[in-house]
Amino acid sequence: MRTRLFAFAAVGLIALSGMSACTDDDGDKGATPAGAPRAAGGGKVGVILPDTTTSQRWGTDDPKLLKAAFDKAEVPVDIQNAQGDKAQFQRIADGMIAGGVRVLMIVNLDSATGKTVLDKARTAGIKTIDYDRLTLNGGADYHVSFNNEAVGKLQGEGLVKCLTEKGYPTPLVADLNGSPTDNNATQFKAGYESVLQPKYDSGTYLKGPDQSVADWDNDEAAVIFREMWAQTGKKINGVVAANDGLANAAISVLKKDKMNGKVPVTGQDATVQGLQNILAGDQCMTVYKPIEQEANAAADLAIKLFKGEQPKFAKDDKGIKDPESGAYVPSVLLTPKLILKKDVNSVIKDGFVEKKAVCAGRFAPLCVENGIK
Repeated sequence: MRTRLFAFAAVGLIALSGMSACTDDDGDKGATPAGAPRAAGGGKVGVILPDTTTSQRWGTDDPKLLKAAFDKAEVPVDIQNAQGDKAQFQRIADGMIAGGVRVLMIVNLDSATGKTVLDKARTAGIKTIDYDRLTLNGGADYHVSFNNEAVGKLQGEGLVKCLTEKGYPTPLVADLNGSPTDNNATQFKAGYESVLQPKYDSGTYLKGPDQSVADWDNDEAAVIFREMWAQTGKKINGVVAANDGLANAAISVLKKDKMNGKVPVTGQDATVQGLQNILAGDQCMTVYKPIEQEANAAADLAIKLFKGEQPKFAKDDKGIKDPESGAYVPSVLLTPKLILKKDVNSVIKDGFVEKKAVCAGRFAPLCVENGIK
């Protein structure tokens, strides 16, 4: 999949702390209470984020970056978080639609819930954007994300590199996949399997347990990996974990047998915890997706739609194909980056995470050792 030819305006950042709902132009700075979503006023862009537990980005990074982009363009926005509750997700959407938003951007909790919301928005004549996750059979007008198969491919390549360094002759690899209801997880898996399957076919690697984690639940991931670890007689040599949260769940199990650092574990999202695990040698790699680029791209698209402008794509650019409906959705797909221990400093220099967060406490000497000053 190619990066889409779409022009984005650079935006500045504003200092906002972690939040589950952002302010809109009426000055209300409180988060929306669960079960009582605040209807957005007419003439706004509505944004619904999924949760604040599966990744730091949804509670901290995306709200801050999106708010900054819309504020710079002087376009009113209502950003709310469903806190992992599908019913709440729909209630927030109903409130926004009833309030007359002109554009609705969503990160679905699952495709069924997302489709319900997108159908209602379409009926109301509202332009829609699938942000980060494609809603299968949802019919969104546009999609903004990273090239998710490329993300998975980097995970596969990272694991191969780390297993080679460990010198395992015929490593047994376990898959700890993301949520089965998230199309991104399906694409990640397609990416890393494209790297690993040839090795299974040749007998170079052994295919181990392979299981998805519902709703990207980190606690559930620990339970699942504990069972994998026991069922294989603690013989797993490498773990493809679909994001840093799942990676940390696997690492927590490995630590109990003092196998952390001996069994390479992949990740994704370049979270503070993931980067710390990499510095400690407990995690093999992560994938950095410059979320500011994604937020700016989505905001730029939403702003154009809000102003009644027609976004322009290359004539030969069909977009991404919805595997369920077969329809092509005009898409902006960005490029992810592989992060190994030597690359951690680049994520900090990019301003994605703060040095004081990554290098806190026992990680301070590890930062010095790895040239993070």
